[in-house]
Amino acid sequence: MLLLTLRLAGSVPAAAARALREAHAAAPATGDGHHRAQKALFAQLDAVLDQPSTGPHYFEDEKMADILAGEISLLAENGVQVPGFAILPNHAHAVLHLPPGSGLSLPKALDLLHRRTGAACRRLVRPRLPPAAEFWHPTWHEVPLPDADETARALAYVRGNARRAGLPARFEEWPYAG
Repeated sequence: MLLLTLRLAGSVPAAAARALREAHAAAPATGDGHHRAQKALFAQLDAVLDQPSTGPHYFEDEKMADILAGEISLLAENGVQVPGFAILPNHAHAVLHLPPGSGLSLPKALDLLHRRTGAACRRLVRPRLPPAAEFWHPTWHEVPLPDADETARALAYVRGNARRAGLPARFEEWPYAG
């Protein structure tokens, strides 16, 4: 299992991105210290993303959020287990599991999700997005979830993230958390 964060291009200011890169470079490369550093980096990144003034907020548009939700569902239809996800205005979180022996490649699946959602959403934001601009930030952040307790905490976090970010609490008002 892993906790994944995908974010829109431009969703993290340059100074914050630099500080996050420096923290990542200073983190231990392996072991418990590495895992703690990954979790801390996730918390720092999410705090920046949850700021209402940070970058584009394309997923406030219901059509675009629907496109991403559909692609996340397509991951599940193709063998990636998706026990939970949340789509926020400028990023998304998902708890994913790629079963052993499935023959699937998570990087390829996420690259496909980036390309498909990016192409579909770009058509909707074309007037607001320069032709050469990226829709998604080219990378994603992932935190391994080594046990059931960490997975349960990550799922609770993901499911409560929209509410903590100030989005409507009721599913009917903000259906992009599952």
